[in-house]
Amino acid sequence: AGGFAESVTLPRLDRGILCVPTKEMPSGFCYIMTNRPRGVLYVGSTTNLPRRAYEHRMGLLDGFTSRYGLMQLVHYEEYQLFVDAVRRERAIKHWSRQWKIELVEKGNPDWVDLYEQLM
Repeated sequence: AGGFAESVTLPRLDRGILCVPTKEMPSGFCYIMTNRPRGVLYVGSTTNLPRRAYEHRMGLLDGFTSRYGLMQLVHYEEYQLFVDAVRRERAIKHWSRQWKIELVEKGNPDWVDLYEQLM
C-alpha cells in the first residue's frame, strides 16, 4: 500500500529563506547597561539602540534599570534580524555574571560608556 506520502520525499525547508530582512523585519541590537565598572548588569535588546540607551540614561524606563541607575552602555552587538538580537539577549541572560563581565571586558576593557559612539 505505497501511497503518495510514502513515495515522495519532501526537501527540508531552509530556515534561512524565511529570514530575509524586510521592512517588516527590522534589524536589532543586544546590549548591556551598567551603573559602574563591574557593577550591576542589565542585558536587553531593541531595534533602536540610540533611543533605548537614551531612555535608560534619562531614567525613562521604570523597573530594574532605573531602580539601580543603569545608565552606561558598555556593550552592544548588532544583528541583521531583531529576532537574532532577542535570541542573543536570552542566551546572555542565562550566563554567569563572570561570563558577562568577560564579554564586556573583551571589547571594552575600560568599561567606557559607549553611548556617545552611537551619535
